[in-house]
Amino acid sequence: MTEVCALPALRRPPVVLVCRAAASCTFLAMSDLQEEGKNAINSPMSPALADVHPEDTQLEENEERTMIDPTSKEDPKFKELVKVLLDWINDVLVEERIIVKQLEEDLYDGQVLQKLLEKLAGCKLNVAEVTQSEIGQKQKLQTVLEAVHDLLRPRGWALRWSVDSIHGKNLVAILHLLVSLAMHFRAPIRLPEHVTVQVVVVRKREGLLHSSHISEELTTTTGMMMGRFERDAFDTLFDHAPDKLSVVKKSLITFVNKHLNKLNLEVTELETQFADGVYLVLLMGLLEDYFVPLHNFYLTPESFDQKVHNVSFAFELMLDGGLKKPKARPEDVVNLDLKSTLRVLYNLFTKYKNVE
Repeated sequence: MTEVCALPALRRPPVVLVCRAAASCTFLAMSDLQEEGKNAINSPMSPALADVHPEDTQLEENEERTMIDPTSKEDPKFKELVKVLLDWINDVLVEERIIVKQLEEDLYDGQVLQKLLEKLAGCKLNVAEVTQSEIGQKQKLQTVLEAVHDLLRPRGWALRWSVDSIHGKNLVAILHLLVSLAMHFRAPIRLPEHVTVQVVVVRKREGLLHSSHISEELTTTTGMMMGRFERDAFDTLFDHAPDKLSVVKKSLITFVNKHLNKLNLEVTELETQFADGVYLVLLMGLLEDYFVPLHNFYLTPESFDQKVHNVSFAFELMLDGGLKKPKARPEDVVNLDLKSTLRVLYNLFTKYKNVE
């Protein structure tokens, strides 16, 4: 038998308490919007919406809302991903005295994202420091995300976030953004592999709520995420024989200078002097014995994009010369990743070491 007893008047919409014998009590909100959501959930015309909060049913016609299925949030690998990213952000921003405790609550307005990007990229964004209004927050987010787009330079892959999704505290979108930033800036962290979440998509159509579940892949393998391939001699060299690193660097410096000296150029630091791609382009022309038209690359690159263009162009010249695709990303070379630069140069050394 079910006993229904009215609760005292509250400031929020009226609530009734439903109690069953030997069962727990459940609060059911009965405002118009919540009743509408309840009816839609129970309607045979609409799939059941499990674990949807009342506020998630307050949608306009054709409006859509997404949320992570509660069971996915309890997955140990998902929890690990969130913790790793939180720790990384806090490490990066420690000098700013910023402490992030909850990703969706602390990053949605763009303030922390602005500081994070400025710290990682070594730049200063032209945005207001503090914005309280929703319009101001979205304007800041727009500026920050445009800067992210310029850095990531997506080619053929769609961005998994937007101003509205970030400002709407969509945790999936925020995680996609942070994972991409961690990959791009070679964050000194280990992201858990193969993290997938179930996302509930709620859509209102003809007055009824319809839901569907989709799988969202947040991370793949470390190799794919970080642009690395199978372990090679350079992994072994860095991990187990760092004392021999100077010998390898000296040999490569001798090799590149043998050719660059023809243009009165000289290299002393491999990781820095190849980072803008200019020497790589010129070196390919010297090794293959052709002149590279200056309009094909930036002789004095100033921006990150221009440097990446140069390195990417040099990689294209290598492919044209019959070399295998470099085991590095252009962004890694520009970001002064020594191991990536050594891989590229050693690839050239292997083929052209006997070229005069």
